[in-house]
Amino acid sequence: MRRFVLVVVIGLALFGLTSVAHADLDAFLSNLNVQAQADLPGFKAKLSAQFGVPIPTVETIIAQVRLPGDAFLCLQLGQMARKPPERVVQTYQRSHGKGWGVIAKELGIKPGSPEFHALKRGDFTFTGEPSGANSNTGKGKGKAKGKEKGQP
Repeated sequence: MRRFVLVVVIGLALFGLTSVAHADLDAFLSNLNVQAQADLPGFKAKLSAQFGVPIPTVETIIAQVRLPGDAFLCLQLGQMARKPPERVVQTYQRSHGKGWGVIAKELGIKPGSPEFHALKRGDFTFTGEPSGANSNTGKGKGKAKGKEKGQP
């Protein structure tokens, strides 16, 4: 069985299907956990690169959460809520039995917000690339929405 799982993970990785979540949050996290089981050092390196966090910090977070996928979500929620990883992990440890929605709310992510909806859908990517362009930080276009520079 383990061999089968490893073959599936390697096959998906070859086709790039493991980096984008098209399912719900549970499926996305399950996929991350399989990736971490297959290659934990690579998983840590991708987390470090994607969220701009040193590997020792990633290792500390992984040691403090239940599953490796939870480390991803702690870093993702921290980015979305603009909170340091330590704060997110503290909130996780206090409330992880209540669900990710409760943790998100405690971090200041409002129900109904684009970030909260992304959380519920599991609409995240795990590419190992710096997450400036692919992050779900909720930054919109502001007051000049849709206007070109110099237009009234």
